[in-house]
Order: sequence, then structure tokens, then C-alpha cells
Amino acid sequence: MDLKQLEYFVHVAELGSFTRAAAILDVAQPALSRQVRRLETELRQTLLYRNGRGVSVTPPGKRLLEHGRGILQQFERARQEVEETRGSPVGRVVVGVPHSIGRLVTAPFVAEFKRAFPRATLCITEGLTVHLHEWLVAGRIDVAVLHDPIPSPSVEFVPLREDALFLIGRRAGRRAAASAPIALKEVADIPLIIPSRPHPLRMLVETRLANMGRKISIALEIDAVGGIVDLVTRGYGHAIVTANALLIAADAAKLNARRIISPRMSSVLALATSAERPVTELSRQTADLMREFLPKALDQSAKAVAPQGRPASRNRTKK
Repeated sequence: MDLKQLEYFVHVAELGSFTRAAAILDVAQPALSRQVRRLETELRQTLLYRNGRGVSVTPPGKRLLEHGRGILQQFERARQEVEETRGSPVGRVVVGVPHSIGRLVTAPFVAEFKRAFPRATLCITEGLTVHLHEWLVAGRIDVAVLHDPIPSPSVEFVPLREDALFLIGRRAGRRAAASAPIALKEVADIPLIIPSRPHPLRMLVETRLANMGRKISIALEIDAVGGIVDLVTRGYGHAIVTANALLIAADAAKLNARRIISPRMSSVLALATSAERPVTELSRQTADLMREFLPKALDQSAKAVAPQGRPASRNRTKK
């Protein structure tokens, strides 16, 4: 097995077609097919099912695809490390951010990145914390911003800030009917639109309520912050979110937010990198840039909308 064969196989498997893979790789389709066939012969396994509509991956092929992505990314990181000895960081870095802050920070962070690393390429992907953690461990992303990450020997965390949690609901009228803080035990009686397990927020709320001998009341399970806020705006239930979620709401003026207390509930935003794989200089410097950039960017976003009646975030930045 060589890297070229592995690269060809990964492209064919991901694209589901020899024709599309050949176009992307800029190689002749017969040559591409021969290389993948040689790989199958060497491994003594059928890696792809061929049919008239393209290809699909066999069970052995799926296992090789998982390893192959990591191997190719590791090779690319090694190449970047060598090239970086000639000057400023180069190469490609992939950063993962939660949906709740993606719209707020993506554009300004790209601008900061371009100024700091003009020779490098940045990819930003959004996802749930659970998925971002998995992608980081698997090597699909290099740096991740996570909500309430669970301690893991595979990942190193640096806390960035702590955000208050609010119970949000549709306003009953022009003015908020109830804007005073609310005790967590009272939240147990309110049907919530909340992510499914094992989302960190869901686990946090359930654990705190269980300690009080109470259970969560679920109206809907939705694994998308934007969708949750939209459904609350339409009157389908309440939700527990940080102020950042309200900053991306399409019609936040229709929402009322109550700080959750007794105990005070908050969500920690942390920066994560792999503890098991070598980290390139570009990844290290990108993580440093994000560590400085993110708390300031979110604070500025909160201040920009606070005069409009949305809850300003009362956060504690951690260095």
C-alpha cells in the first residue's frame, strides 16, 4: 500500500464515483481504477461495491476509509511542518465551532486569520459539540471550540469564557410578562425544546435536576440551536440557551429571557486540540489566535445588541 493508492481510494469512496474522483484528482479513470484494484488485491478485501450508478463502500472499505483520512491528514501535517521552517506558517488548518456562535465569529475570524497567516488556508466547519469532539479525536479537524466539554485523555482543553444560561420563551405581549430570574426547580415544570442526549447542555440540565429529585419536561428534541430558537419564537415551547443563541435569532424581539438561578446555571466555552496527534505550527498559532479573538468578539456582539432589549451576556473570560 502506498499513499497514492490510499488517496485515490479515499476520493472514490467519499465521492461515490470513479468518474468524479478522476476529475478531482486530474488522472485518467482507467489508471485510477487500476490503483484501487491493486489496493484491494494487496489487502485481499473488496473495498468498493461497483454498480451502474457509481460505487458504495463495503464494511472493510469503511474501516480503511476511517484510517485513510487520518493517515493522509497526518502526512499533510508533516509536510506543513517541513515547509514552515522556511518562514511564516503555511498549509491548511480546519477549525470547528458550535452552531450557536458560528454566524457571529466566522467572518471576523477569517479576516483576523488572513492578516496573521497570508500564506495559509483556513477551513471552518460548524457542528454540535458532540460531533466536533468526535471529529477532533478522529483527526478531521485541528482546533475546536466546544461547549461544556467532557474531560478526555484524547483532548486538551483551555477554558475561554463562562456564559450565563437563560430560559427563553415567546413574549405574551409587547412587554415581557416575566423577566425576573427563575429557579432551576421551576424549569422542571416547563416543557422544553432541547437537544437530545448526549448533548452537554441536555446532560447538564438533567444532572442538576436529578440532584434535586426532579425530571426534565421535554416538548421537542432538536439538535440545532437555530431551529430551537425559531421554534420557541413560534410558540412551540421554551428552551435553555446562552445569550449567544439569541444574538443569531431572526426575531429575538419576540422572545423573553430569564436568568436561571438556584443554582446559577452557566455554560463553559473551551478551546480544544488533540492530545494524541502532533500539532502543526499553523494549528498552534491558529489556536492562540482563536483564544485571544473569541472572548472579545462575543463580548462585542453582546454589547452591540444589548440596547435593543436582548440580554447582554455577563461573562467571565478565562485566560
